[in-house]
Amino acid sequence: MIPALSPNFGERRDGVTPDLVVLHYTAMPSCAAALERLCDPFAEVSAHYLISEAGDVLALVPEQARAWHAGAGSWGSVTDVNSRSLGIELANDGQQPFAAAQMAALEALLDGLLARWAIPAHRVIGHSDMAPTRKGDPGARFDWRRLARAGLSVWPDAGPSAPDPAGFAAAARAFGYPDAPIDALLRAVRLRFHPWALGPLDAVDMGIMLDLARRFPVDAGGGQP
Repeated sequence: MIPALSPNFGERRDGVTPDLVVLHYTAMPSCAAALERLCDPFAEVSAHYLISEAGDVLALVPEQARAWHAGAGSWGSVTDVNSRSLGIELANDGQQPFAAAQMAALEALLDGLLARWAIPAHRVIGHSDMAPTRKGDPGARFDWRRLARAGLSVWPDAGPSAPDPAGFAAAARAFGYPDAPIDALLRAVRLRFHPWALGPLDAVDMGIMLDLARRFPVDAGGGQP
């Protein structure tokens, strides 16, 4: 792990500790360009970690601090996502597959983060999950299924169900997605769990969302306010 401290961070509000991990892609031409931006005080953006295509892990913000990576959005009852999360940026322009070395480094990093902060796998999310109307990262090329197989995220395990837009939206909110138009919710769910699907809500989308809402209700069991 390589230290490269960013000045762009502050204290977590109200004494909270991280119980989410948010994954991003940098959408920049190189890891070096992303590092420069994440460490630029005038950019006012940062993340706790940046992982290069080669698998180098750059530590930018102390885990105890509040990095500026999430912006507006929510997950379940959490509306200040920056205060409640750890942010990981993956060097990728959004069009390329994620390199094997980069994914291996991410898995090793996540394994440590989840253990240190007692974060359950279902609270590892994408930027597009918490901000479905404005974000698309880490995108359809990111291998969420691989993370789930390693116990570092979750994956649906259910068959299709009759499409019901109102029921789909309710299940999405129960899993954690914010209140958003159905087209934005569908896009976010497909980016993560049903990549490359097109057209209106279908039976696969519906089965995915019902299963995830049933097994991983976002605010079940209490936790931090």
